[in-house]
Amino acid sequence: MNPAPRHTPKPRWLKRPLPVGPTYEKVRAMLRQGLLHTVCQEAKCPNMWECFSRKTATFLILGSQCTRNCRFCSITHGAPAPVDPDEPARVARAARDLGLTYVVVTSVTRDDLPDGGASVFARTITEIRKEIPGAGVEVLIPDFKGNRRALNFVLAAGPNVLNHNVETVPRLYEMVRPGADYRRSLGLLTRAACDYPDIPVKSGIMLGLGETSEEIERTLEEIHATGCQILTIGQYLQPTRQHLPVARYVTPEEFDHWRTRGLEIGFKEVYSAPLVRSSYHAGEMYRLMKGA
Repeated sequence: MNPAPRHTPKPRWLKRPLPVGPTYEKVRAMLRQGLLHTVCQEAKCPNMWECFSRKTATFLILGSQCTRNCRFCSITHGAPAPVDPDEPARVARAARDLGLTYVVVTSVTRDDLPDGGASVFARTITEIRKEIPGAGVEVLIPDFKGNRRALNFVLAAGPNVLNHNVETVPRLYEMVRPGADYRRSLGLLTRAACDYPDIPVKSGIMLGLGETSEEIERTLEEIHATGCQILTIGQYLQPTRQHLPVARYVTPEEFDHWRTRGLEIGFKEVYSAPLVRSSYHAGEMYRLMKGA
């Protein structure tokens, strides 16, 4: 598939009004005052205005500098600052102040840390549960360079959902995710599902990077074979001109097809639409999967 020219306008289904108002500004101010980062802001998520206006956000821990430089992601690549020991407690207080009952926490990749930041994930889960008893907590983790002990440290803290995104089909990994490894990511999902079967495993992929239908089908089957129960599928959008161009804009009808196909393959829940992202309506997906 040929890349779409950079000047090609986005199709109508990717255009949406931007919510504005006091709630949106209040959430921005709260995050700024708490010295907190969100993946919504750092990754230029197209749903940020909607989510902030609904008083939801996905917290980004371990700073805002990533040790990897994926060509689809706008999070800044560079030398990270030292780990902030107060960050887990600040995240928990912000989640409480926002009135959240389901909290999603992700991080930059920290290959500079021996445990990849797993201990900070675990402390953040613990602090959230202290501040909001009964809260659901979903963690979207990096691959920890395949460190099984690091993964188990996070799982032992008892998140409600363990999410790790595969992101794309294996053929495109070298171009899209230098420093990552498709089989390593599948291995992480497999270990999580096997070692902690009571914690649902979740993953996600992007479409529009040049993958074929056959590759999508095979990737969904391989993700499901790990024991993964929840899947998100969304459209890749070029965050800046320095990032990979969009190869194609996938229609809503095709996203509907992949949702249907994912359910046929055996996933318990599949959220597939152009603007779907890993944490978009995450609490709703979890409750649907649990039958609540």
